[in-house]
Amino acid sequence: MVYKSRFKVKGAENPFWEDKKLDEMNVQEWESLCDGCGRCCLNKLEDWDTGEVHFTNIACTLFDDHSCRCRDYENRFRTVPDCVKLAPADIKTYSWLPPSCAYRLLDEGKTLPSWHPLITGDPDSVHEAGISVRGRTISEDGLTPADYEDHLVDWVDKFPK
Repeated sequence: MVYKSRFKVKGAENPFWEDKKLDEMNVQEWESLCDGCGRCCLNKLEDWDTGEVHFTNIACTLFDDHSCRCRDYENRFRTVPDCVKLAPADIKTYSWLPPSCAYRLLDEGKTLPSWHPLITGDPDSVHEAGISVRGRTISEDGLTPADYEDHLVDWVDKFPK
């Protein structure tokens, strides 16, 4: 397995994500698990009858379509009050997390995929592998909820090959 030594726990043989549970990670380790794919920043529609979640290609107003990161991460809750702050204890309740999400994978006892930036040491590997939503989104700005059904996509909730 290839990984950068800075991601190892001091004195440990393995990288932190292999030795620690999600709730044992410090803030830096927790935040580094985000691969920057941007899939969780897409708006979703939930079927009230079935509870099924449907993804759109409509991104949050703060989403940067090129970097696949939040434009104002530190202050995001001021602009987007319903932005979800992921927490280790709540991962199982986030049924909308894509199957490729590191938080979900590790919570399910799986390993990080080969394209994950913590494995490659390259933050662009998620984009190069075609995992990110880079170039595939539109902003929610100016749209109404009635517009969302016109922007449903089926590629977000599938594990990329």
